[in-house]
Amino acid sequence: MLFLTPRAWSRFLPRVRLKTKSQLRILAVVATLAVITPIVLINLSVAFFGSSVVFPLSPFFLGEKLSALGAYAAHRPICLVTEHPDVPTLISRSEIKNRLPRGLLAAIIQVESAGRPHRISSAGAMGLGQLMPSTARRLGISDPFDSEANIDGAGRLMAENLARFRGNIQLAVAAYNAGAGAVNGRVPQNGQTPIYVSRVMHAYSEIKRARATTVVSRP
Repeated sequence: MLFLTPRAWSRFLPRVRLKTKSQLRILAVVATLAVITPIVLINLSVAFFGSSVVFPLSPFFLGEKLSALGAYAAHRPICLVTEHPDVPTLISRSEIKNRLPRGLLAAIIQVESAGRPHRISSAGAMGLGQLMPSTARRLGISDPFDSEANIDGAGRLMAENLARFRGNIQLAVAAYNAGAGAVNGRVPQNGQTPIYVSRVMHAYSEIKRARATTVVSRP
């Protein structure tokens, strides 16, 4: 091949280039699939097991989602032999223990998970109170899908927030959603937290109204 004429070389080289470009395209596709496939599998698993809506190609919070799926896998066998306790009872107990306004924690649980103990959010938050993996670890919760442990942790977190913001319920609720560091004397205007605070406050108002009606209607 080294003794090919210039004319022969001119015919041979384009073929080599075309073959190389084709190989590069194949490698690019393989590399893309290698990156995308785990992301899609993680997101679809969260959507399926966590009863959430998750964009399959979302690259965000992958570590948190993996942590949540691991915790879920460790917890799920327990459900085969035991049932989750009554959620309203656990909420009432946590509100009393942590000296929370009655109905506030119930409103948060309602907005966060609608009472679903195995919910995993698109950000990897877990359980009834939708605790992030780092928050669950800080609170000493080994099984975030255990209803009692999760609600107790959510109650302690809200008690911390209320103490930090001197009893201001709206700021405490905002901190539950966005993190205490993001709340600087007002509800963060990040497009999500104001809506979240509004929903929780509405649910809290409805719960208080329902309880007041029940008390009045008693003989």
